[in-house]
Amino acid sequence: MSLQDVAGVVSKEGKPPADRKLGLALLVIATAQLMLVLDGTIVNVALPSIQRSLHLSATDLNWVITAYALAFGGLLLVGGRAGDLFGRKKVFRFGLILFSVASLIGGIANTEAMLIIGRSLQGVGAAIAAPTALSLLAATFPAGPERNKALGVYGAMGGLGSVVGLLLGGLLTEYLSWRWVLFVNIPIAILVIIGSSVLVEGDRERGGIDLPGGLTATLGLVSLVFAINRTIIYGWNDSTVIVCLIIAAVLLIAFGIIQSRSSTAMMPPRVLKDRGRMGANSVMFLMGAGMFATFYFLTLYMQLVKGYSPMRAGIVYLPFAIGIGLGAGGIGPQLLTKMSERAVTVLGLVIASIGMVWFSLLTPTMNPWSTLLPAQLIAGIGLGFAFVTTTVVAVRGVDPRDIGVASGLINTSQQVGGAVGLATLVAIAAAVTKADLPGKALPDALTHGYTFALGIGAVFYVAALIVAAVTLKSPATSPALAEGVPA
Repeated sequence: MSLQDVAGVVSKEGKPPADRKLGLALLVIATAQLMLVLDGTIVNVALPSIQRSLHLSATDLNWVITAYALAFGGLLLVGGRAGDLFGRKKVFRFGLILFSVASLIGGIANTEAMLIIGRSLQGVGAAIAAPTALSLLAATFPAGPERNKALGVYGAMGGLGSVVGLLLGGLLTEYLSWRWVLFVNIPIAILVIIGSSVLVEGDRERGGIDLPGGLTATLGLVSLVFAINRTIIYGWNDSTVIVCLIIAAVLLIAFGIIQSRSSTAMMPPRVLKDRGRMGANSVMFLMGAGMFATFYFLTLYMQLVKGYSPMRAGIVYLPFAIGIGLGAGGIGPQLLTKMSERAVTVLGLVIASIGMVWFSLLTPTMNPWSTLLPAQLIAGIGLGFAFVTTTVVAVRGVDPRDIGVASGLINTSQQVGGAVGLATLVAIAAAVTKADLPGKALPDALTHGYTFALGIGAVFYVAALIVAAVTLKSPATSPALAEGVPA
């Protein structure tokens, strides 16, 4: 199946909307994707303010990020299947309503528990809305240049949204309150719901939803991340850590068994039998592991070590936004007309790895122009290249009945990778800082922990590079050369 046939769901209820409506349809879908993705990072810049306001411990702070990512990633495949079965526009709107209500709960939270509950519910709402957004894109835009362009914009939002969240989070926290990083979702979601009337529904499928699979996957990942996070204080020999690791292993093994035997599996083997699609999702998992941690540690470095205000920290992320915009929206698609998907992805990950190694050179007194700013630009460009190719490969050639699953899977890979990677690197950073504290000043110890973890993050990108080189299309068979890519 060609790139133009990706997710070829055409509505039986009517033809795609007229050309004059395609622009509005793209705006609606891109805005929804941007909002859902940026919410994974918009609270990053507000973390120190949240910590002071709600008296969160340093060891629990990362749960503000992780709770959203786990719920989002763990239930995305269920959300995608729900759209296939019950109607994509209906499910899309329901997800946005839940997301808005959860944003309100988080915004008015006066305890850590209430905030974490709000963030978790936000993740559930995002898991319902995000995969149906891509399904609606495929149903709304006719196969060919229009759909390719829409896919390019959608892919760019996946990378750009993370950085826009950091910029917007700084602005809202500085001039309003950290609570507005959550409240801001409500008017945006309402506008998207109103605009969704221009989208084409697409065909419904028959079958059921794999709730056992969704629950075992999500609870297994929660147990795993909780265990990793607990090691920061109690170490790997702690009985609770060991029990949680055992529970995680049992639940994740059960998830695998359910997927192999269930007639309504949330991750059907047929979706993953394509080597390129499996590779694209693996690459996205590893990129998420490095990227989430990058935003987390750079935010803490800027505010706790350098003393930047939330607004200044947000502005300092501009090179990352520019880099991802150039990589995903400009240079990357153009390279795909001349190079294979494998070559563009590998090139991007090499560049992103260089950026991560550059971050590891940060010191408490270093001028931002020597490392912090240029390393962001380099890392952003590299990630932008990889975002475009992995998005295209992940959904190309999927049977129409599985479009919700395939689109959910690529987002799942990023979110779950981000949650697991962040928990792992936070534990590593904390251990390094703790070991340094007896002999170093706090800013030096914190910076050493952050930079050491960022260096390990580069290893994630190198691993992704190897996976891409082995699994993605070779130059001789890459469809990008013959068919063109999103422009």
